[in-house]
Amino acid sequence: MSQITLSTLLPQRLHFLLPGRLRPQVPIVPVVRLSGPIGAVMPLRPGLAMSSMAPVFERAFSIKGASAVALVINSPGGSPAQSHLIFRRIRALAEEKKVPVIAFVEDAAASGGYMIACAADEIFADPSSIVGSIGVVSAGFGFDRLIERFGIERRVHTAGENKAILDPFRPEDPKDVERLKNLQRHIHGVFIDLVKSRRGEKLDQANGELFSGAFWVGEEARGLGLVDGIGDIRTVLRERFGDKVQLRVIEPARQPLLARLLGRRPGGQTSLIDPAEMIGALEERASWSRLGL
Repeated sequence: MSQITLSTLLPQRLHFLLPGRLRPQVPIVPVVRLSGPIGAVMPLRPGLAMSSMAPVFERAFSIKGASAVALVINSPGGSPAQSHLIFRRIRALAEEKKVPVIAFVEDAAASGGYMIACAADEIFADPSSIVGSIGVVSAGFGFDRLIERFGIERRVHTAGENKAILDPFRPEDPKDVERLKNLQRHIHGVFIDLVKSRRGEKLDQANGELFSGAFWVGEEARGLGLVDGIGDIRTVLRERFGDKVQLRVIEPARQPLLARLLGRRPGGQTSLIDPAEMIGALEERASWSRLGL
């Protein structure tokens, strides 16, 4: 009995029973989801980080015969360092395995989320996706007037005059702010160079707002060269690799034992009211609110 006849006789769901040489060859695309803020939001509310994503990338790029690796991105950004580390790991694996990478933006690929998207050879977005925000932001609170009102004395002892800069319980020092802005300018420059190196001549660099931290919806982003097209993962990959393409979602490792014992549920919900979790949720909400989402 021929190979074609045998595979045709078995339902598709039972093809795994056949020896590898007799299975019908269909395109396979591993799918990696990158959702949420980047970096540690709170100890028990982790965001996207290299430590948690590295095993997922290794598994995705290790699938034999993969036609491509797809990234599904839904992130408002976060830590510049973690964003860059994730970007570099994706590129290293793509070049090592010689597998193309295609990114698909859901709600947002903004700031660090867009940096990660730039690791892909092609980027697709939904017409309503938020894309861009190529900039650097630092935010915090000042409590010096509050503690003064209640007669609280702040005591800080350091070895090194710059060890306690930007202390939220002391009045803001212009020298500290200038130091912070210098750091931001350097990080912003790294971000800009990365986008230019990956997007190249596709970018509409005549647009003065391109690297200003502004963001756009999907169709506008395509006009600026920030994305290559409009479309969703299923439609684009079926057009690219055929109707039988298999999208194989690569799941991250199970939730840490400590988080499960403390009542963490899928989706970040908790069974107990935890102040740290509440603060983490507020910070996460704020990162999305900056995009109007």
